[in-house]
Amino acid sequence: MHGERWWAQESSGVRLEWGPTGAERLADGRPGWLVVVDVLSFTTAVDVATERGTRVLPYPWRDETAVAFAARHRAALAVGRREVTASTPWSLSPAALRDAPLVPRLVLPSPNGSTIAAAATGRGTRVVAACLRNAGAVARWLAGQGAGTPDQPVLLVPAGERWPDTSLRPALEDLLGAGAVAAALADLGAGPLSPEANAARAGYRAMDPVAALLDCSSGRELRAGGFAKDVAVAAEIDASTSVPVLADGAFADAAADPGS
Repeated sequence: MHGERWWAQESSGVRLEWGPTGAERLADGRPGWLVVVDVLSFTTAVDVATERGTRVLPYPWRDETAVAFAARHRAALAVGRREVTASTPWSLSPAALRDAPLVPRLVLPSPNGSTIAAAATGRGTRVVAACLRNAGAVARWLAGQGAGTPDQPVLLVPAGERWPDTSLRPALEDLLGAGAVAAALADLGAGPLSPEANAARAGYRAMDPVAALLDCSSGRELRAGGFAKDVAVAAEIDASTSVPVLADGAFADAAADPGS
């Protein structure tokens, strides 16, 4: 198999690979739609914000460069969950975003979801943010664009988490989110699904996603840290009709714009 694109899943209309490196591999300048899935909590936060009409600018780092980036784009800057104050009420917390004042533009730093979006930017692949809240809406919208065929593939990229040594930790919540999109696309006639995407679909169908989200490692971490509401928001299966599509550096709800 030397020299072959064995990793590309090219015979499939719905494909799946993990993390930023997977995104770089799959989004290699060919036509298609990359669906980033970071359920706890980047893509859930993007969904909540775009559902309210906010444009979300993804940014990989939460540091002084993010402050400058937000100022340059005249956007509010999301802070860490524990850094929320009355003057800076926006964070990666979906529950906090739901209650925060509405802003037209928000910079949302995330080392996982934002990095994946950045990995696909400029490579000819369009980027959508999906979670358990909007998986069905994303699938329907993609099907309406003619996506989900070998010529116009859907590239599912569950973000995963990071161990302290920065290596990838595949995360159940992101596998479930990707599986929810894969299952909805399959029901709409997209495909064929690659074995990787089909395994995610089967896993989603076989489990109670709400119970799994509450009891998975990332869900336990957030609940133990006092952020059970974030897990509850992420577990609102198909509650949202928002389809956050990345254009001109920002995610906006394409479903709210019939011309998109």
